[in-house]
Amino acid sequence: MRLSAPSARSFYAFGESAPARPGLRGEIRVDACVLGGGIAGCSAALHLAQRGYKVALLEARTVGYGASGRSGGQTIFGLAVSQQKLEREVGWEDAHRLFDLSIEALDLTQSLIRDFGIDCDYHPNHVHVAVKPRQVDELKQWCEELHQDYAYRSVRMLERDELQGHVRSDRYLAGLIDTRSGHLHPLKYTHGVARAAEAAGAAIYEDSEVLRYDAGTEVRVHTAHGVVRCANLVLCGNAYIGAVAPQLSRRILGVGTYIIATEPLGEQLARSVLPSNAAIADINWILDYFRRSEDHRLLFGGRVSYSSVQPPRLADSMLARMRRVFPALSDVKVAYAWGGYLDITMSRAPNFGRLAGNVFYVQGFSGHGMALAGLAGRLAAEALAGTAERFDVFARIPHRDFPGGTLFRRPSLMLAMQYFRLRDLL
Repeated sequence: MRLSAPSARSFYAFGESAPARPGLRGEIRVDACVLGGGIAGCSAALHLAQRGYKVALLEARTVGYGASGRSGGQTIFGLAVSQQKLEREVGWEDAHRLFDLSIEALDLTQSLIRDFGIDCDYHPNHVHVAVKPRQVDELKQWCEELHQDYAYRSVRMLERDELQGHVRSDRYLAGLIDTRSGHLHPLKYTHGVARAAEAAGAAIYEDSEVLRYDAGTEVRVHTAHGVVRCANLVLCGNAYIGAVAPQLSRRILGVGTYIIATEPLGEQLARSVLPSNAAIADINWILDYFRRSEDHRLLFGGRVSYSSVQPPRLADSMLARMRRVFPALSDVKVAYAWGGYLDITMSRAPNFGRLAGNVFYVQGFSGHGMALAGLAGRLAAEALAGTAERFDVFARIPHRDFPGGTLFRRPSLMLAMQYFRLRDLL
């Protein structure tokens, strides 16, 4: 099933401009072609160009149009799958390597912002918060595991009184703060990585949807108006990979997720609800996540849709969720409401690998792509250049196709999700 385009421009897109890039016309020859103009694709193009490869990046719409430019903008440590599950799937050593690579992803985000002067409104600190008493115990156990098993000391517990210094809401009982995680303007960041790739020599073509590719010693990548002939191909289409690589699309599902931006609150009111300007996310399965914008709005995300259909009265339903957290904002109005698709895997672990010796792919970030996608691009560039050890740590994670095939995978998952919705209520 091909996903429809998101139905509304995001708040990020208003006031953020980028250079108009040409579409691919005719035939070109490069060392490496990258499909997808999100963070992963732009990072792959950047790191390949820095290594001296001639690179062409093909984007179906515009750079940052998909999840990379629409997300909640939270840069978070770890993966979307638990470390205990990773230890069972790949063993203790690889699970620890994967965790360490997730921290490298945070460091890479910082270095790209610094080295290329990317103005993307970055702010440090992220807090996972507990809604239920059992979740307080879960956070404490998580904190202990990170300290003792993974030597990760950037996290610590916040009891209810101290938590009020980061989020003033009676809904939350405790928190786990990470000082290395944070939040940023995702579209500005994605545009910044794209500009860095171009400055390094990569060519980016927009409005150039890939229709198919022909594998071989030389790969031929076809769009409606052109062909790229290349020695290597990197697939970063994620939720939009579709018929270009059906064997990949069966392993991921494009899930709709939604965000509202309030009208400007003013600095005083914004600080009254989020005093430290940390990003916040609860640990429900269907979670709420939120942060302040640079112009003192509240950006509030939550809800998911597994049906590929945007929920009706989206702004109203999201506003009700926000008011449950912040009753003090009961009179605040919504200025923007939008959604988009993120790619999840069955296990919620990322899915990297090869379809051929010269065709690489990265996908399945499952909501942790803001930092991890940048690292994925770097690792794909390393692997293409012949140093694949780090890429292959991710490639060893086992993955299964979603059950139900094209017609029934979404209905079956929607039924399964009712269990987790009920669990959030307990």
